[in-house]
Amino acid sequence: MTIRAILKTKGAAVPTVASGVNIRDVLQRLEEEDVGALVVTDDGERIKGIVSERDIVRGLRLTGDDVLDADVEDLMTTDVVTCKADDKIAAVMAMMLANRIRHVPVVDGKTLAGFISVRDIIKQRLDEVQADADAMQKYISG
Repeated sequence: MTIRAILKTKGAAVPTVASGVNIRDVLQRLEEEDVGALVVTDDGERIKGIVSERDIVRGLRLTGDDVLDADVEDLMTTDVVTCKADDKIAAVMAMMLANRIRHVPVVDGKTLAGFISVRDIIKQRLDEVQADADAMQKYISG
């Protein structure tokens, strides 16, 4: 199964924020979108970075609450790990584990095409397990 299957179910909407936004506004957007990370992009297509709750917590630890007035560019991760829609879900899971990340932008070439979280992958896997269980029950029941 590929990432495309997840995007087909959840859609290709990507929670984003522009690079000049301050961290207070980032926190508001994280809450409004009910996500743990935002892709930083100025045009909705090219990724400049990603900012996560973890980045903000690290900023708070290092600089205190002054970080709330910083720009997202001061905290964002610029070496963004991405995947493609045709990548296998298991490969993306392994990549997320190896990099200790929970959010991965999906790209088509260099263009932003979706956003996958560990929650999306778990949901997809649970749906697969349930479908297998239902098929087995139906087979056993005759």
